[in-house]
Formats: sequence, C-alpha cells, structure tokens
Amino acid sequence: MNQYTYEGDELPTFAQAVRWKRYFRSRLQPWLTGDVLEVGAGQGGTTQLLYDGSQSSWTCLEPDAALAEQISATESWPAAAEPPKVVVGTIADAASEMPSFDTIIYIDVLEHIEHDAEELEQAAKLLKPTGTLIVLSPAWPFLYSDFDRAVGHFRRYTRKSLMSVAPSTAKLERLFFLDCLGALLPLGNRLLLGRRQPKRSQVQFWDRFVIPVSRCLDVCIGYCFGRSIIAIWRSTAEEPEAVAATVASVAEH
Repeated sequence: MNQYTYEGDELPTFAQAVRWKRYFRSRLQPWLTGDVLEVGAGQGGTTQLLYDGSQSSWTCLEPDAALAEQISATESWPAAAEPPKVVVGTIADAASEMPSFDTIIYIDVLEHIEHDAEELEQAAKLLKPTGTLIVLSPAWPFLYSDFDRAVGHFRRYTRKSLMSVAPSTAKLERLFFLDCLGALLPLGNRLLLGRRQPKRSQVQFWDRFVIPVSRCLDVCIGYCFGRSIIAIWRSTAEEPEAVAATVASVAEH
C-alpha cells in the first residue's frame, strides 16, 4: 500500500456541523443496517454520528494512517456498540481481505477519488446480495471553487455524472439533493469573499441557521436541488447458492 496523507485541513472545522450530519443521517438511516463499511472515514467525525449501535458491525476504511489512528483513539462510541474496526488503506488495497457488507458508504469522499467509476465498481463487489451502496458528494460543477481545489476535489456531481459512474451490478434506488439554501453559500463565498476555506464562524452559521431552513425548503421543492447530492444503489448480484441452483436447473432441462 502506498503511503497516503490527506491534503485538506478542513476536517476539524466541519466536524462541528452536527445539525448537517444529523440531517443527512435522518435521510440515510433506513439503509444504515447490518455490517457497514465507511470508506474514507477521516478522523471519525461522521462515524460518531452515524454509528449508533443498531448496526451489526462498523468498519472504517481510511488511507491516511494518522487520521485512522485518531479513530482508533476515540472513546466516545455508543454505549451499546463495539468500537468500529479501523483498517488503513483503500478499497483497492483491502478488497481481497475484506468480508462482504450490507452497506457501504462514501460520505464526502468520492469527489476525492480520481477514478470514481472504478472505485464504485470495486466497492460493489464487496456488497452482500441486495446490499446497499450510498454516495453523498458535493453537487453542481458551477459551484466548484478554490476550496474544492484546495482539499483535493476532482469534481462536483450532477444527476447525470453521478449516474454515469454507477456500478454495473447495482440498481439505483434513490437519488436526491439536500441543503438547497446551503448551495448559495459556496457561490457567495466565491463571488464575494474569495476565501480558500470557510472560517469556523461561517461553518457554524451555516450549520445553526441555514440547515434548519434547508430542511423545510428541501421538502417543499422535492429534494431536487441542493449543495449535496445523494445516490443509493442496491446490489443486483445473486447469491452464490442461487446462481448454483439456477445452473443446476438449466442443466437438468
């Protein structure tokens, strides 16, 4: 495995965005079940909000060893849950040694990966039959800014571009946007402030005041526009037993 160091420095700032994390958790909760793999878990800020003890297991896959160590050192996990398993590496590094998962999530991660279609194709191979693959990423290329560039974002997604990287063995179940009002903030930052990275006070304002309004407006507009885009795919791969049974049935006839 090649040594990897995350180039962004925004993680501690955005770790404070608890209202935003609770918002997207509420939308993803029905699929966060069984054995879960979180790809690009960073320092574990999102893990602490999503891993609530109702899952069978939770595995954090993080290529930056220093960030992975921060997850391992965290003690504030749900009382009813075991600490998550932490694996240093990427899907490409660890795929041969990984078990299968009911759910695989990429939360603000896929945009950091140059070959995103190949990444999701490999991830889908780790899904159990009818397992779920979830991607949450920044939306709309016209919002791409110096901040995106500074933290290593290759892109922002539209419906079409995210659908174009869908795994061949998965079927789209849901695709929607969140935080319609928040989509105006990066545009305002680019046009008016020109900051490479939002200040902590800006993130706190967004989380405290913008997110509650967006939660109401998103419902009104049917989740058709927002700062973030979410795709949920369901694996269509058959269970090995089912495949064997089909082959045997064909052979008999």
